[in-house]
Amino acid sequence: MKLRRAAAAVLCATLALGVGACSGKQSEESKAAQVSAMYTWVSSESDREQWETFVKGVQETDKNFKLTIDGPSFQDYWTKVKTRMNEKDAPCIITTQAARAQELGSLLAPLDDLAKEAGVDLTKYNSAMMQGMTVEGTVRAIPYDAEPMVLFYNRAMFAEAGLPEPGLNYTTDQFLSDAKALTKDGVQGFAIAPDPLYPYLPFAFANGNTPVKDGALNLTDSNLVSDVQWVFDLAAKEGVATAPNPADPTDVPMQGFQAKKVAMVIEGPWFYSTIRKGMESDVGVAVIPSKNGKPVGMIQGSGFGISAKCPDKKAAFQNIMKMTTPEVLSYVGKNRGTVPAMESAMAGWADGKPEADAAVMNALLVNGQPLVTTPTWNEVVTKFTQYAPEGARGGRTAEQILGDIASSVK
Repeated sequence: MKLRRAAAAVLCATLALGVGACSGKQSEESKAAQVSAMYTWVSSESDREQWETFVKGVQETDKNFKLTIDGPSFQDYWTKVKTRMNEKDAPCIITTQAARAQELGSLLAPLDDLAKEAGVDLTKYNSAMMQGMTVEGTVRAIPYDAEPMVLFYNRAMFAEAGLPEPGLNYTTDQFLSDAKALTKDGVQGFAIAPDPLYPYLPFAFANGNTPVKDGALNLTDSNLVSDVQWVFDLAAKEGVATAPNPADPTDVPMQGFQAKKVAMVIEGPWFYSTIRKGMESDVGVAVIPSKNGKPVGMIQGSGFGISAKCPDKKAAFQNIMKMTTPEVLSYVGKNRGTVPAMESAMAGWADGKPEADAAVMNALLVNGQPLVTTPTWNEVVTKFTQYAPEGARGGRTAEQILGDIASSVK
């Protein structure tokens, strides 16, 4: 009996050891899968192609590099990422805009020590983007792009109307005059979306006005209110744009531009390649119009961060570093039109593109300011998207709308 019990004990111990070993192996495989996975916005095939271009850029020198890419639409990402990052198998790499880094701060691990250990010089990245990626004094993401919002315009429509093309200096008065001349025969001079980025805030930034000051919402600032009202009036009073619907996605203006139903649109350079497909010679790039005509860019951009719950942050950081070298950023800039977050990679972006477009991008980057927001920014965007169409129809003023948002979002 004692011998049988001893044998049973040995068998159990052996089985337990085997199970533990298997469990350990699965755990290592799981960690490896998390480190090589990225959760991001995948709103369209164009989004997926962009992320895959980063992978291809790394594979130019590292054939074994792999990255699993998954995520919801851009609009849903900012809510769903908070749930996804709390799941056991959550990807280690996540993306954030500089404008949303404050909101996602608790999800993002500080990267300063990892960068120091790896010998990475963070000053080589665009300073405006690094400012946007810093939360509570620590860097939370490595930027891959530094994208000043730009004005895309249809060169053929300008020529047909006998208008000089806009470029490095473009006033809002001239912009409005051009938009009126271009609004004819079923074509709108300009297009607006309900989202504050398309195009309300770029106009405000061009005039030196921002929605956040000293870390707090500054929505009721009289100058900001005036800029937002001016955009509302483009549809409500001037008739050069159509009032959007609350459910309109942010790419509706771009769709109108590509369909040649809109003469001018404000978008990010990340759509440069997409917008030019099939109409390369017709697409021009200009600075955002301002009252004095001087170029001031609203720097949008995103970066790769690491989940605060990632089981192997060092390995995840190594993967991020592979995707943000000057060579890879140059590769992505050349193939996707994404403006790199490193000045040393700008030659890649300019390669094969009109010199005038590169000059506009450089001018906006030199004078650019980052969109830095607050942890409650998603609420601001949601409410503005809901109320903006009414403002563009003349039903409510910018003062009323921004006042209501300021009083309800802290």
